[in-house]
Amino acid sequence: MQSYSINGVICDASEAKVPVNDHGFLYGDGVFEGLRFYNGRILKLRAHLKRLVDSAKALRIQLPMSAGKLEEALLEVVAASTHTDGYLRLIVTRGVGPLGIDPSHCEAGSVVIIADQLKMVSEEARDKGARLIISSVRQLAGDQLDSRIKSLNYLTQIMAKMEANVARADEAVVLNQSGYVAEGSADNIFIVTGDTLETPPVTDGALDGITRGLILEIAKNLSIPVRERSLTTYDLYIADECFLTGTGAELIPVREISDRQLNNTPGPIYSRIREQFHRELQNDAWFD
Repeated sequence: MQSYSINGVICDASEAKVPVNDHGFLYGDGVFEGLRFYNGRILKLRAHLKRLVDSAKALRIQLPMSAGKLEEALLEVVAASTHTDGYLRLIVTRGVGPLGIDPSHCEAGSVVIIADQLKMVSEEARDKGARLIISSVRQLAGDQLDSRIKSLNYLTQIMAKMEANVARADEAVVLNQSGYVAEGSADNIFIVTGDTLETPPVTDGALDGITRGLILEIAKNLSIPVRERSLTTYDLYIADECFLTGTGAELIPVREISDRQLNNTPGPIYSRIREQFHRELQNDAWFD
């Protein structure tokens, strides 16, 4: 069962509303975070809140609640949820304003929090590996909209996911304007080449994912060589392993990329990282 909070007040679905003239609704003018909670505790809560604050600052959105109050509101929604494990969506809008894109006359924005379940792929894909395609949709360049900003406008990702749906694939890989791999439509991407774990740098259009950072940390602790470098589709096609990561995705192995089969799915390095990831979910340090 979903639970909701509007501006720090727990409410029913029928009461969970924002004004139709809020610029978040009208123009996608706002920021958001997706968070996971396990056994009633929110994974990397403060890291997510810092990224939200940074995204809002980059877009000159005044947060209507302090980071401390946002933390309290999130914990209250988790406590009100009927699920011990689940997914949270935290949204901050620009606020109510007159028609037209000018944000200078907007009032204080709304804070919306939703707790629910999120299923990114089927259980078969999670166990045996997901099928990916290369999307024709390109990631916006960093000088247009920096990928580190989690804005409410996700049309690039939505269009890429639509292509995956048409191709009956589980996910789509988005390239940047130079043709290098950026990310999946809703997740970061890793490959294994030999014994080395590789992933695109955030400067190639990848979101600086919270889970991405945890995977890099786990790999280092497991003495798995890690390299952040620009990747081409050729690198994906010949990879020994490939997997996706994200707060929503968690960890998903990949078995096929544009009709090219990968040899190891789930691969040995992915399996080691996944095992350690679930072990670390018992670590209090991850739930600061």
